[in-house]
Amino acid sequence: DFCLSRGLGDVYKRQTVSRVEQAIAAAHEAGRSAFVGYLPVGFPNLETSIRAAIALAENGVDIIELGPPYSDPVMDGAVIQEATTAALANGFKMKDLFTAVRAITAATDVPVLVMTYWNPVFQYGVDRYADDLLAAGGAGLITPDITPEVAGEWIAASERTGLDRVFLAAPTSSDERLGLVVKSSTGFVYTVSTMGITGERTELDRAARTLVGRLREHGDVRACVGIGISTAEQIAGVSEYADGAIVGTALVRAVSYTHLTLPTSDLV
Repeated sequence: DFCLSRGLGDVYKRQTVSRVEQAIAAAHEAGRSAFVGYLPVGFPNLETSIRAAIALAENGVDIIELGPPYSDPVMDGAVIQEATTAALANGFKMKDLFTAVRAITAATDVPVLVMTYWNPVFQYGVDRYADDLLAAGGAGLITPDITPEVAGEWIAASERTGLDRVFLAAPTSSDERLGLVVKSSTGFVYTVSTMGITGERTELDRAARTLVGRLREHGDVRACVGIGISTAEQIAGVSEYADGAIVGTALVRAVSYTHLTLPTSDLV
């Protein structure tokens, strides 16, 4: 699964097979779409967030999405904002992200994607971030606030390391933009079900189904739908037309209430 490649005079182990794509394919072979579960790192503390992520893997989640807390979370709803604010107040540091990824990937084969705003990656150093994530066992990045047009440095680092790069597609995206997102993404395309911040929705926007159809017109793409998915019924609905469902707010709320017990069996 791995080969050696060289970059900047150093020897790197390059991830040549996308574990995210493999996880989605395995879910399809089992007759279902993939279940992607999101949790913030460091909430309510680092150790509990690690245990909670491992619990997700043990209870049927196909892909783990970890969110390092950020001071200006423009895409996050109230539940996730409260959790990430608490994590920051508890002293979260960037090194804690890599500690968490390393601990989770040591305990499970479920691939771990990091969903991060771009500024922390830029400040840390794109190549350094990619190398440290790869060394910790991470599978790639979901980058909600950077588009492929301006992500050249990250795309190059992704190509060098083999980390997946997941860009977002929204119902308002032009056909030209969707084509670029499909061409530039690996792993899957994060397909926004509704416009606005994350959080549970009573009904999913019908635009999600249309958006997935538009994405497929641009090639063989894996599309996972997120923002607003919180029930088994919603996951089943998404499974009719998409490759995976992304659940965040409902899981974060479960951690808030229980500090560990996660009702994933009720969702899968």
